[in-house]
Amino acid sequence: MLPRRTVHLDFHTGPQVPEVGTAFEPDAFARTLVDSHTESVTLFAKCHHGLLYYETDRPERHPGLAKELNLLDEQIEALRGAGIRTPVYLSFLVDEYAAELAPEWIALEADGRQVRRSRGRFDPGWYVLDPSSPYQDYFADQLNDVLAHFGTVDGIFIDMCWDQPSASKWAVDGMRRAGLDPADAGDRNRYARKVAHEYMARYRDMIVPHLADDAPMSVWFNSRPKTALGEEVGYVSHVEIEALPTGGWGYGYLPYVSRFVRPLGVPALAHTGRFHKSWGDNGGLKPPAALKYECAQMLAYGLTAGVGDLLHPSGRLNPETYELIGDAYAYLKRCEPHVEDAAHVRELAVLMDPALGDDPGPVGTGLVRALQQLRLQFDVLAPDADLSGYRAVVVPESTPLTPDVIAYAEGGGAVLVAGQPFPGVAAQAEGEPLAGTFLRPAGRPEAFPYAMYEPVRGLLPEHGAEALYEVVEPYFPRSWDAFSGHDYTPAGTEPSRYAAAVVKDRVAVVAAPIFTAYGRHAPLAYLAMLRELFGRILPDPVVRTGGPSHLEAVVVDTPPARIVHLLSFLPSRQAEGLSPITLEIEGIDLLRDPFPLVSTEVAVRSDAPPAAVRLEPHGIDLPFTHENGYVHVTVDVPDGHGMVVVAR
Repeated sequence: MLPRRTVHLDFHTGPQVPEVGTAFEPDAFARTLVDSHTESVTLFAKCHHGLLYYETDRPERHPGLAKELNLLDEQIEALRGAGIRTPVYLSFLVDEYAAELAPEWIALEADGRQVRRSRGRFDPGWYVLDPSSPYQDYFADQLNDVLAHFGTVDGIFIDMCWDQPSASKWAVDGMRRAGLDPADAGDRNRYARKVAHEYMARYRDMIVPHLADDAPMSVWFNSRPKTALGEEVGYVSHVEIEALPTGGWGYGYLPYVSRFVRPLGVPALAHTGRFHKSWGDNGGLKPPAALKYECAQMLAYGLTAGVGDLLHPSGRLNPETYELIGDAYAYLKRCEPHVEDAAHVRELAVLMDPALGDDPGPVGTGLVRALQQLRLQFDVLAPDADLSGYRAVVVPESTPLTPDVIAYAEGGGAVLVAGQPFPGVAAQAEGEPLAGTFLRPAGRPEAFPYAMYEPVRGLLPEHGAEALYEVVEPYFPRSWDAFSGHDYTPAGTEPSRYAAAVVKDRVAVVAAPIFTAYGRHAPLAYLAMLRELFGRILPDPVVRTGGPSHLEAVVVDTPPARIVHLLSFLPSRQAEGLSPITLEIEGIDLLRDPFPLVSTEVAVRSDAPPAAVRLEPHGIDLPFTHENGYVHVTVDVPDGHGMVVVAR
């Protein structure tokens, strides 16, 4: 079992910084972390500057670290003495020391430029090393030195391990040997993935003999796409989802990626950060409500919690930082007994191509936003995944329909398909997608025609299928020499032969790329249409709630109870920051207060009347009724998170 509450203690300390670790005091260090309810701390052997923080004869030892101070050893000894686990961190592709030592090891762009996370030669930023160069052996020597020095470790966390294409002589030679074309961008990417798998296997095999028998966080290669875990799970012991909402990931990242990780059955934790913005924001603290939300969200998603901190070069932990972390972790401790051995209820399987990566763009945003707002319980699966155990399948417009899904529907399963036809339900009309169209409930010419802001594939209902919504075409296509008004042409008055949404039995087909459209534009009409379609194919969802649209309702089962997590927090766009991922200025969504729930109705499916219903961790008994297979309660949650515990 993974530690339930962890700290990732960054220590990227430049060589110009003096007096490194001079304020480190082992007892105070351990006491601060114990008092914050932390069970594991990831500590630094090697940082992005390529410098080492333990006793070693290697020249990369930090020049500002006193010779008599064996910092990492003393940190580990202090924490292990307090019962806290201590996995060890090493930076891989980012290593400033190695970049200066051997510039030829730096990865090269296709045009021959060195790969660097900065805007120019004289702008501060990290060089990126080429793992197909001799740097891979250099790092192996460092890793071996760490393992030999400590003998036994609680785990190794290797950071900055993305697929790094390169046009270096080593990469070009390797591609030629592999039968790949170095001039082809796709082949460069394929070779980068091949090299990554080779060094992951190499380093894993070095680490495993040195692991403690009960090491819970044994081997992790960070910065890998989580959607690639299906082919990479053999290289790691667990999963760590780095997701700092204000640090470039946003609040929509974890809800998507966690649902891709969850069906794999691998122990997983998530990292947020204590920072106002992102890693490196050493002078910023986020509001307590934001950290509570992020940690409670991890709990609801079945992840153990991690908070990133940045240790001051002096080696002293900041008390205010650990008051912030400690308050959030004290709240989790109160919640954890209620969700022990919890398993998520499997309702919808959303099929997404892993090649789209961890951030598939508007289609992913729209999916998560719509399904959360409809309170549907869902996992994200690869298109070839096993669909047994799910009550319904969603095939978004980014995923081609497969024979397995058709067979699933023929077997009685509920299916919703977007942006493509479905045999026996809706046929594809000939011609190009229709632009500037409108959606309207079928047979109601007086109803308001809602603009569809994305092109629509015309659908023709098959025999026995019902058109719930129809396409309304504009008077004429908008062009440079024929337009009307500021934007699109108004809706015409002539009926269209195309359907916008078709239902037959338990299959619903939407003509529009509805999830992309909702992700980009988010009109309420699209959500209303999806609600009606799901109501037809899945009329008895596991949970229904009132409350505001942003409310998240996540249902889990434990041996003694069914539990509904209610999360009510509303981040808003309030600031800007430089994304460490894109190096672009991006908006930052901030959260300062919870959004109270008042007299919010919750109905959760239960075959039998419960023994009791309580709101936890508040310890409040809730009056309930049991009708038509649902337990009904009304709750007040003043502080943003509560768990409706329906005891069996």
